[in-house]
Amino acid sequence: MGTKRQLAILGSTGSIGTQALQVVAEHADLFEIYALTAHRNVDLLIEQARRFSPEAVVIADESLYPKLKEALSDKPIKTYAGSEAIAQIVEAQPIDMVLTAMMGYAGLYPTIRAIKAGKAIALANKETLVVAGELITRLAYEHRVPIIPVDSEHSAIFQCLAGENNNAIDKIILTASGGPFRTLSAEALRHVTKNEALKHPNWKMGAKITIDSASMMNKGFEVIEAQWLFNVAPEQIEVVVHPQSIVHSMVQFQDGAIKAQLGLPNMKLPIQYAFSYPHRLPSADPKPRMEDYMTLTFERPDTERFPLLGYAYDAMRRGGNMPCIMNAANEIVVDAFLHDRIAFTDMPRLIARAMEQVAFVASPTYDDYVATDHETRCLTREWI
Repeated sequence: MGTKRQLAILGSTGSIGTQALQVVAEHADLFEIYALTAHRNVDLLIEQARRFSPEAVVIADESLYPKLKEALSDKPIKTYAGSEAIAQIVEAQPIDMVLTAMMGYAGLYPTIRAIKAGKAIALANKETLVVAGELITRLAYEHRVPIIPVDSEHSAIFQCLAGENNNAIDKIILTASGGPFRTLSAEALRHVTKNEALKHPNWKMGAKITIDSASMMNKGFEVIEAQWLFNVAPEQIEVVVHPQSIVHSMVQFQDGAIKAQLGLPNMKLPIQYAFSYPHRLPSADPKPRMEDYMTLTFERPDTERFPLLGYAYDAMRRGGNMPCIMNAANEIVVDAFLHDRIAFTDMPRLIARAMEQVAFVASPTYDDYVATDHETRCLTREWI
């Protein structure tokens, strides 16, 4: 692969970010860290900076900047703070690829700046395409920037399409684990706790995405993301529940053939593939043995008990700023649920209200997205 690839990791202290740094450590001859950013976890950011010696680190929470600067004062590492600093650092000339692993809407603006600067994007922040898919895909085309998906499902589809030479897709089949509440009744869902929701049966993820998985909002986001990544119509995207989480997703072609990508529920493989594409690198991690998975099952999702998946399809078909409204409301209600302010079943009710009442914009600009996000958050907080 030639000289070391220079990476910026946005959200280096989260689940994706920490696993990305494991990949870099295992392939230090191929990758080098140019920049690391974090929201508030300054202690881990300091530890990562001392280990990987990046050119620069950024802490989003400006109140933590003195601690960051002092802790790294003996190192030749530039230190910055604030969201604007994150957006600026991605434009640094030596950077080859930006891994966007920041949580939620906050990942949108720095991703736009990175694309305009001509940086390859390893996309782990699904909200970027959910909120502003039309804008992001247009910018990527204009600036000739590749967007390589890091989500396990979209990486699986990306891998299934490799070498297909634009053969026509009949449909994309996204797999969902079903989360911890797959078999619960609608009545039981009214009484689940945040601690129960945070116990995902297969994956180890951050709190917000784990709640999204339990509500199936996460799968709804992935449906919208797939539309933009793979240029398919809503009716070409199918979701199936696959409790074993071994088949990460599938593609059915026009001749009826289905290709699937299988692997253990581990994010390091899709992260590594995004960093090294089109090459595959060796991994010392455990590999699946098919004899350990004699039974792989698939079932239809229940959008009566988990209506947020259906709302995502509605938002995708409506287009405009509707996915932005849905995402902003979701970020507020998930935070409220995690702080014991609402019940699990209140989340879809509040999101539906936002989708009905926030002003719809059919052809939004970036400023429209910003205004929509702000309006939705304010209204949803009032209703809570």
